[in-house]
Amino acid sequence: MSSIRNIVILTGAGISAESGLKTFRAEDGLWENHPVEQVATPEGFARDPDLVQRFYDERRANVLAAQPNAAHESLGRLEAEFDGEVLLVTQNIDDLHERGGARNTLHMHGEVLSAWCRACDVRHKWEGTLRDGPDCPACGKASMRPDIVWFGEMPYQMDRIFAAIAQADLFVSIGTSGAVYPAAGFVQEANRAGARTLELNLERSAGSHFFDETRLGPASELVPEWVEELLADSPT
Repeated sequence: MSSIRNIVILTGAGISAESGLKTFRAEDGLWENHPVEQVATPEGFARDPDLVQRFYDERRANVLAAQPNAAHESLGRLEAEFDGEVLLVTQNIDDLHERGGARNTLHMHGEVLSAWCRACDVRHKWEGTLRDGPDCPACGKASMRPDIVWFGEMPYQMDRIFAAIAQADLFVSIGTSGAVYPAAGFVQEANRAGARTLELNLERSAGSHFFDETRLGPASELVPEWVEELLADSPT
């Protein structure tokens, strides 16, 4: 593995599940007992903004109460100790990667601890409620919504993600279902770029056959083992 210089890592809900945060979407189409169309679409927000704001207030509180696990901390260690470039792309809206030590993290689906003002297009770090319609600290208008990419909206920084994958020597997918695009297509982009590909997951994903290697088990066990292996083989 000494030839690996650029790593792109994609993480999904499986890496945070061991910290007590539920996966985004169950097989029954519900998220925390709500139809996803009700709480994760622009149409749902337009129809019942109070419900959506209350829903994300609860998610925000859950994230603040959660703690990073060994998988998050190992990826933070990898970024700090690897003699090369590591870009962490997460589908998760929590901040557990950052609290686990990661600094080069891209939240393609937004962040629950961020609020977006639709009036002035400014984003603010946000740990409190949005339920009572607070004014935007920048423009003073009550136009704040969760800074979350909902179904029907474009994920953040896609150009940067695809550019990084095109330069990657290794693409790693951790704790993802491989069923939601565009993230589900990243492994095929990595294959076209000639990168080695590795899947770490509790069970085989919908795209397992696209990976060079799949390792199955809990993220809190697989990720530390893989990071230890990679760092041991890296040049000092």
